[in-house]
Amino acid sequence: MKVLHLLQAKGADVVTISPGATVADLVHRLAENNVGAVLVTGDGSTLEGIVSERDVVRSLHHDVDTLSRRVADIMTRDPDTCTHDSVTDDLMVVMTERRVRHLPVVDASGHIAGIVSIGDVVKTRIAELEFEREQLQNYLQQ
Repeated sequence: MKVLHLLQAKGADVVTISPGATVADLVHRLAENNVGAVLVTGDGSTLEGIVSERDVVRSLHHDVDTLSRRVADIMTRDPDTCTHDSVTDDLMVVMTERRVRHLPVVDASGHIAGIVSIGDVVKTRIAELEFEREQLQNYLQQ
């Protein structure tokens, strides 16, 4: 399945934060939106990075004053991304090899177009496998 179809099913809403916001603001945004990662953008459309719960925890491990730091200090710059034409099977490979749980979706001009999580990809794959199972079962019963 292509990312375009996945986003059409789940929605393309994206939670963003400014690189100048504090990590405390980030933690609030993560909890408020019940998400594990937030895209970082200064202008609301150009991807500057991504920051996740994992980034916060790792930073706290090294610096107890992390909550007063800026998001730009702990975010991942130049994250792996995908496009509307990317295939979910390929995303599984990237996410597994890179050990990431979220991939920003960008359009041809590099603007934010969505975000895909490992949960989205797994849910899609399970639905595909269930459909294939049903088709095989129907074929065998005929």
